[in-house]
Amino acid sequence: MDFDFVVKTYRDNPCDEVLEEVAASLCGELKLHEKLSMLSGKRFFLRNGFDLITKGQKYNCRPCLAGGVKRLGIPEVAFSDGPRGVVMGNSTCFPVSMARGASFDDELEYEIGCAMAEEVIAGKGNYFAGICINLLRNPRWGRAQETYGEDPFLLSRVGAALTRAVQDNGVIACPKHYALNSIENIRFDVDVDCDEKTLHEVYLPHFKACVDAGAMSIMGAYNLFRGDHCCESSYLLKDILRDQWGFRGFTISDFLMGVRNAPKALKAGLDIEMPQKMRYALLPVALKTGKITEDDIDNSVKSILRGLIKITPALRKTDKRVICSPEHTALALRAALEGTVLLKNDGVLPLENPSKIGIVGRYADKINVGDHGSSSVSAPYTVTPYEGLCNVYGKDRVVLCEGLSLTKAETELKECDAVIVCVGSDYRQEGENLANFSKSDSVQEKGMGGDRYSLRIPKDEVALIRHACATCKKVIVNIIGGSAYIIEEWKDSVNAIFHSFYGGMEGGNALAQLVSGRANPSGHLPFTMAKREEDYPGFLFPGDKTRKITYGYYHGYTLFYKENIEPAYPFGFGLSYTEFACQRVGVKDDGENVRVSFSVKNKGNRDGKAAVQVYAGAAGDHPVKLLKGFKKVFVPSGESVKSEITVNKEDLKFYDPENKSWYLEDEYSFYVGFDSRDAMKKKYEINFKEKDV
Repeated sequence: MDFDFVVKTYRDNPCDEVLEEVAASLCGELKLHEKLSMLSGKRFFLRNGFDLITKGQKYNCRPCLAGGVKRLGIPEVAFSDGPRGVVMGNSTCFPVSMARGASFDDELEYEIGCAMAEEVIAGKGNYFAGICINLLRNPRWGRAQETYGEDPFLLSRVGAALTRAVQDNGVIACPKHYALNSIENIRFDVDVDCDEKTLHEVYLPHFKACVDAGAMSIMGAYNLFRGDHCCESSYLLKDILRDQWGFRGFTISDFLMGVRNAPKALKAGLDIEMPQKMRYALLPVALKTGKITEDDIDNSVKSILRGLIKITPALRKTDKRVICSPEHTALALRAALEGTVLLKNDGVLPLENPSKIGIVGRYADKINVGDHGSSSVSAPYTVTPYEGLCNVYGKDRVVLCEGLSLTKAETELKECDAVIVCVGSDYRQEGENLANFSKSDSVQEKGMGGDRYSLRIPKDEVALIRHACATCKKVIVNIIGGSAYIIEEWKDSVNAIFHSFYGGMEGGNALAQLVSGRANPSGHLPFTMAKREEDYPGFLFPGDKTRKITYGYYHGYTLFYKENIEPAYPFGFGLSYTEFACQRVGVKDDGENVRVSFSVKNKGNRDGKAAVQVYAGAAGDHPVKLLKGFKKVFVPSGESVKSEITVNKEDLKFYDPENKSWYLEDEYSFYVGFDSRDAMKKKYEINFKEKDV
């Protein structure tokens, strides 16, 4: 019996029972040293160190390998990181996940996942760790750009779409970082706690959604949870993930230092130490001394085999020409268009035919697609904002002024119909923490990533905005960055504001198409933008005396409503060049689901897309409302389009910590609108006992 034989057996009868049987049978064919070899990454330092020194390549330029047994034809786990694209080689750089969350379009995310899977396979990989679904509880988090937003339901829908897409195309999907990972600079030793209701309703639903979508692998997190490192937490990895959710795939550690105690990690359910055998080198000794048993080893080996058997058969050869193909770069452009949020417009936009347009700032003509950590993607080209404007308007009509001063181009800028000021962040201000511990909110010339000590636009760039307002006819600000900013000090002074996040390799073209009106903005904020930094939950930095933090039940828009805090921009907010109205709303209980019907009318003279959002709430110790459905609807100008959003009753349930069970309240209020504040204009009551609408 070898791998090909068990794969054929499973493919002839692809059910869970057969998968269990063939995985157990193949495990029985392995020798002890082969089983142990399955549990670790290998040759990471040799392969990556060689590439770095001899070729100047970066981390994960080719697959990171783990396991594999040649004697029986068992393939290696061939890992590629993400999530803004395939980290290996020169791949398509999509907008960061936060921008894709802002699209409020899980169907679009499915298309992106299919493209990413093709590029993983073309790079000789079979595993994609690009489903980052950690919840954004405070925008200070340096890796906010890698996730989809602050709401568990939004994370669930979009993360599950990416999971399905990747695995439908023959690549093992790996959601990460499990769990409660949302602080970067002290990620190795921060100890997080929360009550059971908060854990199950706020910080775990999106992971469960990806497991329900079929994910065959999960990556643990660096941080501790209730005193245990997440990669060594039996409660997370065994009690919840496997026993409660029925997860049958395999788990891997976060890279380097994810495992501290090898026997504890293995017995807790951590199957593979990545990217290199370090702590797991002690497993043979632990076996001899009785700290682990061969059954513990077998359990992990069978989990790995189940993932490889179930997903690898779909693996197909893919020509390398799919990487950055015209289809994939067009998809990257569409994602950037769909995810860019228009926060303000006093009528200056769109600029269809300006005599001249200016673009200024540090990021006006700079490649700035996100952090330089493990998610960094090397695209063969990147269109900057300046280049995008030149592509739309012609180079002779675009005035460029790079840096933090307008002096060298002030005369030309005064002649422009409008000036775009590009501000925000780059890899030095936020991202995976590699070398940045500065407490300054000025632009950093040195440093590499980490959490944000300030949520404000750097002072140097605020001064640039003010200079532009004093000099130019019309001023448009384009914010580039991973999540929310505090912009109260200057937002009223400018004519229009975009939040374009990190827009990927086609980001410059997307911005130009939106500014010119060739495309209509349709992005919506996947987080709440506050007026004050202290309106967000507490955070920890390296200088703080404690490494312990408790995450509360309320955060984001639920906290703002509970505390009656007025946001600068509510969750789900986004403007368009047209005006929409949500009409003829109906809410009906059909037994298993609640069906919310509606009609969207486009009252303007431009075609556009509206992201209709459904929220639900119930009396008791619950948020006033929670996102429970959304749909992106295209509506031609002057027309109305009927549509419907189905809310599964399972998504309406609350967790009872005492009975460790989920339950429905008797009565719910439903709200429908274009953002979390707009949806509150009218509520629709439903009683599940009486089935009244």
